[in-house]
Amino acid sequence: MKTIFSVLLGLFLSLSAVAQSWLIGPFKKHNAANPVLTALATSTFDCPVRGETVNWEEKDVFNPAAVVRNGKIYLIYRAEDKVGKYNGTSRIGIATSADGLHFKRMPKPVFYPENDFMKKYEWEGGAEDPRVVETADGQYVMTYTSYDGEKARLCVATSSDLLSWKKYGLAFGNYIKGGGEDFWSKSGSVVCRRVGDKLIATQINGKYWMYWGDKQQLFVAVSDDLIHWYPFTMPDKNLKAVAEFRPGHFDYRVLEPGPPALITPEGIVLIYNGMNDGKNGDPNLPDGTYAAGQFLFNLDEPDRLQDRSESYFMKPDQPYELVGQVNNVTFVESMVPYKGRWWLFYGTADSKIAVASAPLK
Repeated sequence: MKTIFSVLLGLFLSLSAVAQSWLIGPFKKHNAANPVLTALATSTFDCPVRGETVNWEEKDVFNPAAVVRNGKIYLIYRAEDKVGKYNGTSRIGIATSADGLHFKRMPKPVFYPENDFMKKYEWEGGAEDPRVVETADGQYVMTYTSYDGEKARLCVATSSDLLSWKKYGLAFGNYIKGGGEDFWSKSGSVVCRRVGDKLIATQINGKYWMYWGDKQQLFVAVSDDLIHWYPFTMPDKNLKAVAEFRPGHFDYRVLEPGPPALITPEGIVLIYNGMNDGKNGDPNLPDGTYAAGQFLFNLDEPDRLQDRSESYFMKPDQPYELVGQVNNVTFVESMVPYKGRWWLFYGTADSKIAVASAPLK
């Protein structure tokens, strides 16, 4: 005979499942195929800054963006060499797939530090963490992180074919904070809507919106053109947080946006990465673990958080996720609709790239 406690617990769990029916998923890792992309020591590139040939993806590949183009998945990924004082400059390469599991990579990077106006921001750490969205007229907009070895800065570039890119510089270059200092900024996730197999950047209330940040708070910014961005601030000019860390949870130390945020009937769903804290976070996860959760923001007020997943839906549990350049990392960064499924690509231990998928709703 069921006890009153068991009946109430079942009712609570049932109501909780209904209350969070907005969650995308469930996702299943493709363990038989993973990792789908690994470092390759034979790829060479004539670096215009270094003035020599480097093995541009021999150290690690991770931080993947993705789009569907011409019937294929294009994976736009970060790759590191083993050269220089930081033991690795990051460049961005491309690999394509017809099934989401098997990829053919292009031999040269498509985006990298050059002797241009961005060199002072990109050298010699490189260009990192790409996220790519499409515009209604078929252009691609990439947010990425420039790293000079001391500071990370969120930047923007555009392309018509994913191969040739135009750099526009700092995303927050026009924003004045504390007398004009440029500040640490990363991980720009632009709000999109799904149109077939494309994710199209979409205005809300006459503005484009972007979630960003990699601290204990999450921030938001708006733009008229997807190039120049203006963070929401408080009256004292400090950044306005739209989500914060949770004691006792996997996201105590870091909240960092993942794939482009998605407009759904329930609101804006943002898949994000949380970093655990061994003392104050989730006691069931090792210190420093990166796991993935989901936020739900209000569609009419994208800076208003409506709900968040109770816990993570993905965590490191495979050997290549547990051990690598940075141990205990599953870092989700791109999600595309393709052949009836959502394909979620993520970096593993900052060393390799893997994939999970879920049925399209």
